[in-house]
Formats: sequence, structure tokens, C-alpha cells
Amino acid sequence: MLKRTINILWIGLVLLCWDVAFADIYMYIDNSGVVHFTNVPTSSNYKLYIKEKPQKGLARTNTRKYDAVIKKAQKKYGVEFSLIKAVIKVESGFDPQAVSKKGAKGLMQLMPDNFKSLAVKDPFNPSQNIMGGVLYLQRLLRRYEYQLPLALAAYNAGPDAVDKYNKIPPYEETQNYVKKVLEVYSQYNKT
Repeated sequence: MLKRTINILWIGLVLLCWDVAFADIYMYIDNSGVVHFTNVPTSSNYKLYIKEKPQKGLARTNTRKYDAVIKKAQKKYGVEFSLIKAVIKVESGFDPQAVSKKGAKGLMQLMPDNFKSLAVKDPFNPSQNIMGGVLYLQRLLRRYEYQLPLALAAYNAGPDAVDKYNKIPPYEETQNYVKKVLEVYSQYNKT
């Protein structure tokens, strides 16, 4: 009976904490009836128990943690606060340790080839990453005469791709990226 009560309490705790936990949860019950939970299954005995839900809106992420640095970057580079936050949200979900499959790093997912020109020595340092990312975004906004969709497309796919097509490139990833950043930007402007 005690095991069952502990298991029910454990499940309740998992469900209560679900708003701050974003990983899939796996479960298995061993031969002695003990329930095991993990977000990193170590054997085929684990079965998916709770599937990560895609985030809707902005409520689940601490979006204020880097506000002071974002305000500093806004003041220095003249890029709108809510736009900076939207790019960070879409690029990394506010994870300063994020690394993409292509090697982009940090909050604003800067590519290693750009570190030097953006004065970024440590891409995982939130302040350096945000300041470098906003400088890059400012350069793209100027290059594309403040046409935000083009600047965002260049941030995602690179300026060469935007220049080649003279519009948002016909890449599904880039088109989705631009749309998502604009949606999040709009949400931040409403708050």
C-alpha cells in the first residue's frame, strides 16, 4: 500500500511540475512492482508516458531572466526589445547552452564563423551572445532597409540566400522561422 501511495504522489508531482518540465517522460514497472520514471530511458523497458507538448504562447519560459542585457543591447544597437526577445525565444527557447545541429551556439544561436566579427569570445556567455546577436541583427536590418522579414530570413538562412532570391528564400525552415519570430514578436508587443 505504501508503494502505491508513493507512486501516486510521484505521478502527482510529475504532473504538477509539468509546466516547468519540457521533456518527454518515460515509465516502466519492474518485476517487484516499483514504478520508474525518467526523461532519458536507459533500456527498452521504458515506454513513453507523457509526450512533451509544444509550447503555446510564452507562459512556460522565464522570459525576464535576460531583460537587463536585452535592454542594454536595445539601447546600444537600436533594435526593438520585443524583437530581440522574440529571436531569442525562437532560436534557443532562452537556453544559454543551446547548440544547433549546424553548430550555432547560445541564446541567439550564433555561428562560430561570426564570433570574431561580433566580438564574441564565449558564445555561452549570455551577455556576449545577446550583444553579438543583436549587433548582427542590427547589421541585417540595415542591409535590408529595415524590412524585418528579410532581415529575419537572413538571420536564419544567411544573407547570401536572401540576396540570391531577393526575397525570403524558398526554404521551408526559413519561411517557418520568419513566421514564428513574427508571431512571438507580436505576442511580446501585446504584453
